[in-house]
Amino acid sequence: MAEAVDLLKRLIATPSVSRQEDVAANIMETALEKYGFECRREKNNVWAVSPDYDVTQPTVLLNAHVDTVRPVSTWKRDPFVPDLSDGRLYGLGSNDCGGGLVSLLQVFRVMSSRVRQYNLVYLASAEEEVSGNDGLSRALPLLPKIDVAVVGEPTGLQPAIAEKGLMVLDITAHGRSGHAARNEGVNAIYEALDDMLWLRDFKFEKVSSLLGPTLMTLTVVNAGTQHNVVPDRCDMVVDVRTNELYTNEEVFDIVRSHMRSDVSARSFRLHPSHIDENHPLVRRCVEMGLKPFGSPTLSDQALMPFPSLKLGPGESARSHSADEYVRIDEIENAISTYIELLDGLTL
Repeated sequence: MAEAVDLLKRLIATPSVSRQEDVAANIMETALEKYGFECRREKNNVWAVSPDYDVTQPTVLLNAHVDTVRPVSTWKRDPFVPDLSDGRLYGLGSNDCGGGLVSLLQVFRVMSSRVRQYNLVYLASAEEEVSGNDGLSRALPLLPKIDVAVVGEPTGLQPAIAEKGLMVLDITAHGRSGHAARNEGVNAIYEALDDMLWLRDFKFEKVSSLLGPTLMTLTVVNAGTQHNVVPDRCDMVVDVRTNELYTNEEVFDIVRSHMRSDVSARSFRLHPSHIDENHPLVRRCVEMGLKPFGSPTLSDQALMPFPSLKLGPGESARSHSADEYVRIDEIENAISTYIELLDGLTL
């Protein structure tokens, strides 16, 4: 635990906003090499494979990210100065997800020296906060085949076995400009109204026991240039959070079929995720007294084409907030929980 906390302090003191993680990646690379592992790197993604890797065995990925969001303006502390006070370590990225990052490294170190019926890969990935193309997506093709992953996001050390996906829709209603005084043209705002009401009122039929309903929220509307010109275009942005019972593509097709306006998706790649409740990793969590739940927040799980669960120290509510912190006992408990979960695991 002491080494995990020391490493986390160094990471907090190293600004690592998404796409600027190179120095933090250097620190992780040095830490892995210090423990005797052969470190590999692609851009700012750093990983190591357990030395006893056996191609005939399944492989477990231990993953957390090195990048952070930018600090909000309401920090009372310096976000880049690690401050240990009353058992709390304050600093940007301490909770999201530095605690999981350093805990999983120590677990990888411990479990690599123990007899297992599976391989281990530890990956400190980049660009998670922006779902960037040079993050996990860039590293995954270079890793051995992964069978299941543990993602060290802050979950209060309870297993999140499902996670909502994200899709952003751009919707455009078209009209025809004219002079407002003569009631000319076709008002694009009025053309958009029925679509707005449908977006507000529509309920998706499939409701998840873990994640609840798929949600759509109209978040941005832009139209018009000045008060006396009938607008010929109304642009809307819709935030869609999909549960595991729909793919992003299915939701897109449903929305488009009900819209008079033009609809496009910025991306389909951030899928909802779900691991079967009967998976050995989930069963092991339940045997340990942990309580599976569904998470509304997005992580790199959305980019993983294999089963995964989120389990990590800290609380999601502290993420992206001023004076972010992780408790030292949370890191200690995380290390022991991970080891208990993995020791003797059979896949």
